Amino acid sequence: MDLQGKKITVIGAGIGGLTAALMLKQRGASVHVLEQAEAIKEVGAGLQISPNGMAVLKALGVDAALKKRAVRADAVELRDFAAGRLVSRLDLGLISENDLLRPTEYFFVHRADLIDVLAEAVRAAGVKVLLLQQVETVVPSVQPKIVMANGAEMTVDLVVGADGLHSKMRPVLNGTVAPFFTRQTAWRATVPNTMAHPDVAQVHMGPKRHVVSYPLRGGELVNIVAVQEQVGWAEEGWNIPDDPANLQKTFSDFGGGVRRMLAEVTDVRKWGLFRHPVAPVWHKDHCVLLGDAAHPTLPFMAQGAVMAMEDAWVLGDALEKAEDFSSGLAAYQVRRAGRVTKVVETASKNAWKYHLSNGPLRMAAHMGIRMASTLAPKKMIGQFDWIYLHDVTKD
Repeated sequence: MDLQGKKITVIGAGIGGLTAALMLKQRGASVHVLEQAEAIKEVGAGLQISPNGMAVLKALGVDAALKKRAVRADAVELRDFAAGRLVSRLDLGLISENDLLRPTEYFFVHRADLIDVLAEAVRAAGVKVLLLQQVETVVPSVQPKIVMANGAEMTVDLVVGADGLHSKMRPVLNGTVAPFFTRQTAWRATVPNTMAHPDVAQVHMGPKRHVVSYPLRGGELVNIVAVQEQVGWAEEGWNIPDDPANLQKTFSDFGGGVRRMLAEVTDVRKWGLFRHPVAPVWHKDHCVLLGDAAHPTLPFMAQGAVMAMEDAWVLGDALEKAEDFSSGLAAYQVRRAGRVTKVVETASKNAWKYHLSNGPLRMAAHMGIRMASTLAPKKMIGQFDWIYLHDVTKD
């Protein structure tokens, strides 16, 4: 299908929305992005961009700009909470051990830096980004209508809903389904790298809790995500301020440098982890969902942003190869639904491995992981080949 001149509006200037805008603009569409905030920005937080995400950025021509702002990851280390003893080291270089033509490209990046790279590319391509645009609802049709909070309306050829967890378009296509609390809460913060954090993602695993840390911005900062099991939580939001003392107290029995990292925290956000189902309906008429609006995921596989970028590429590719919007959108969901559902389910099952509370059981489990990573390191990292080596720009 020729996208030349087709009027496409993307709702949301997050990672998925900007990637989709760039992908569609490069294929000739006339693209607008509607963003409700007064500026394209992200609060301080880190992301892991695995090789499958880098494949999309490379195909779009923005990988070099991203690398200038990112830290290349060497490994993922699993450590015991008490003294920080190494349980397992997953060498990320082994991902491409048998593929010398495609060296491993796994990076840690500040979310705001990735947003900046995408926003610069989008604007340079001629995409119009409109700020302070509050969408009220979307009316699916062959010529879908976007209704703004101020009463204004616009009609376009295609609407892409990339507006996250609280998408305005998801309930239009699927109705409202309440998420359920996973009995886990998380804190996030960035601190100065005064502890010479190596270029690895460290996961300190403890009873009903774990802490993930890795460097950002050339090693100047360290990103921290700390998760604990908790029975009750009411508010779903990931930008709720909290007292750093609460974080420090919760993990006061963690060793291995964790306490030192947490002592540096002066500004922290806390949020409850809620599980949302993958949307059964991703498209209707000329409206389509993308990223968290279609398939929110828990943060235990570090694939939320990457799945949104994969979505964006496949959406543009499916439309370009289709005869019309309807068949292109249908092909997009078919190509994506199975993969993202598997990623969401894998992430949901991953947390318990870090939270073993029974001492002897935890010791036995850690011993098994240590032996497996020592005797068969390639097999250990290879269990994620289906994620990391999947290249949507070639498949």
